[in-house]
Amino acid sequence: MSMLGLEFMRNAFMAGGCIALAAGLVGYFVVLRNQVFTADALGHVAFTGGLGGVLAGLNLLAGVFGSCIAVALAIGALGGRGRGRDIAIGTVFAWVLGVGALFLSLYTTARSAASGTLGVSVLFGSILGLQPAQVVVGSLTGIATAVVLLLIARPLLFLSVDPEVAVARGVPSRALSALFFVLVAVTVAESVQAVGALLIFGLMVTPAAVAQNLSTRPWVGMALSAGIAVAVVWLGLVVAFYIALPASFLITGLAFVLYLASHLARRMSRIGRLA
Repeated sequence: MSMLGLEFMRNAFMAGGCIALAAGLVGYFVVLRNQVFTADALGHVAFTGGLGGVLAGLNLLAGVFGSCIAVALAIGALGGRGRGRDIAIGTVFAWVLGVGALFLSLYTTARSAASGTLGVSVLFGSILGLQPAQVVVGSLTGIATAVVLLLIARPLLFLSVDPEVAVARGVPSRALSALFFVLVAVTVAESVQAVGALLIFGLMVTPAAVAQNLSTRPWVGMALSAGIAVAVVWLGLVVAFYIALPASFLITGLAFVLYLASHLARRMSRIGRLA
């Protein structure tokens, strides 16, 4: 049977492509604004919030999206990008991950040891096992996130590169930053379905880092970041179909190989200019 003749593969390609598109675009600004640690912290929140929601009798996605958005707004309220804020976030989210482990223990104890697969799914993703409802939510959310990001891309780029001048020119920095944090939260929440809470970097940060190694032009970099994210997801799914390896591992592994190649190409280019 052909690969696209299987419903679960069609679901994975559709949802994975839409999620990757949003992750690549939002991730470009995450790297540009030096807020990579925030994306990692929100991955921890997605794990804890998802399990907490299930324990409370809610849908898994409701817990993931709700917790990520609430905490992202709280992070945005801290303001600044300094060392003090990073320490506070790191301390709190180490505790949040511990609470997630507690929730997982309570969940498996209340049901059965086999239910522990839920925690593995949240941590490492289950893109090949997406249910129809998850495909619809992931696809629509990914497209909507990408559209909103493109609509605010110009003022957000201005605010990211030169915040003082942007504020002086009338850019609404607080509202724009809050909206961006919400987009980051939504992207992390939807990316959990594809690569899991612990591998968010592979889909949100690595393609953006590759793009910035290849081009210093913002609009070209955004296009490259989105294209690379979609490419590694689809290629990872193709390889996973023929080789018995986890799709999330292949997706993040391909992204890492591209990052190494782009870094080497950038260094070689610098050496060539100096010579």
